[in-house]
Amino acid sequence: MKKIELEIVALSHSITQTHSYAVVLGEVNGVRRLPIVIGGFEAQAIAVALEKMQPSRPLTHDLMKNFMTAFAIDLHEIIICDLQEGIFYSKLVCSSENDTVEIDSRTSDALALAVRFGCPIYTYENILESAGILMEDSGTTGKKKKVKQEVTVEEETHTGNEDLKTMSLDDLNQLLNEVLDKEDYIRAVAIRDEINSRKKKK
Repeated sequence: MKKIELEIVALSHSITQTHSYAVVLGEVNGVRRLPIVIGGFEAQAIAVALEKMQPSRPLTHDLMKNFMTAFAIDLHEIIICDLQEGIFYSKLVCSSENDTVEIDSRTSDALALAVRFGCPIYTYENILESAGILMEDSGTTGKKKKVKQEVTVEEETHTGNEDLKTMSLDDLNQLLNEVLDKEDYIRAVAIRDEINSRKKKK
């Protein structure tokens, strides 16, 4: 079965489940998107790695990477290999000096590790066909509705950040430090982006 490469294109609050987040994977050199609902802890783990933040102590996925590296185990790729009743199943393709093995994993954990190792993310055509969203306007009415839903997911992130626009730069920097102390890295990304956008305007 042919593998299709994906990349992380968005990470935002889920509009369908409270206290959950949606990671949106995009088809490399394609127009399809694969949104996957994940928990807050896993979303933070992905955000930390994407933004190259350095927590004061290793997070669980950092520990896993350090453990694998210490024993010369490399993560070559992750494959989102199955979809059953709305749940995505993934596997880690790992290798040591003597062997290559596939390890069952939750998709959110697999993505958090993929970002840390810088390894490719793959899925299969049948999964993209059944759960993917086409980002073109030309398509069925159902697909157009799904596109609107994803746009709403992205907009909700901006809505949650509107209060940042009313704060001064000093207040934003102070809030950033407070949020980092609490290890709320997803909020920290939003604050940092607001600070950077103001610096660019100057």
